[in-house]
Amino acid sequence: MELLRFFKRFRFVGLVILGLSIIIIAIFYTALKPTAVLPVYQPAMVDPELVDESIQYVKKYHTIAPFSMTNQNGETITADDYDNAIYVADFFFTTCPSICPIMTKNMYALQQKLSPYPDVKLLSFSVTPEIDSVAQLKGYAIENKVDDKRWNLVTGNKREIYELARKSYLVVKDNGDGGPHDMIHTENFVLIDAKKRIRGYYDGTELSSIESIIKDINILANEK
Repeated sequence: MELLRFFKRFRFVGLVILGLSIIIIAIFYTALKPTAVLPVYQPAMVDPELVDESIQYVKKYHTIAPFSMTNQNGETITADDYDNAIYVADFFFTTCPSICPIMTKNMYALQQKLSPYPDVKLLSFSVTPEIDSVAQLKGYAIENKVDDKRWNLVTGNKREIYELARKSYLVVKDNGDGGPHDMIHTENFVLIDAKKRIRGYYDGTELSSIESIIKDINILANEK
């Protein structure tokens, strides 16, 4: 009976101590839990088939090169338009009958998921600029509900696009069948951080990739 009265008397104190213990443990857990960090991709980390021979062994300091293209509205789009911005890029062409329609559909799905991130952008380079004129891109943009404020479909000089694909984004194969700047684009979506570094590659034909991209965008948005 004495023991029972003792526990009743100090029950409140015990509950307070228990509560404080839980809070302290939670604080320690949060402090000790490793912060999620995305890799910074270098050419040496990527399939050599997708990388220009001149940079295949580069292991640090790789960034996206400057560029100047024309978008679906006839506007000049340069690397400066993506300064200090997180964005997702891909390579496509409007007459592609295979993976491009799937990739475009999934990029649209990503566009719809980006409302919590108003500053995150999208960028799609045409690998057949001789076909994808401004008018062609505009029709494609309308058909696929492209948000002009966030997503640029761009065309331009084929050599420049080729070099961006092979030397900056590291995403296309060099097939050489129709000239020195022919290329076979892959299904990759590429996540670029505010410092113009590659931080992720994703299968643009898989809808499940969208959730992975959103999760990684959140990590980048919280980087210091």
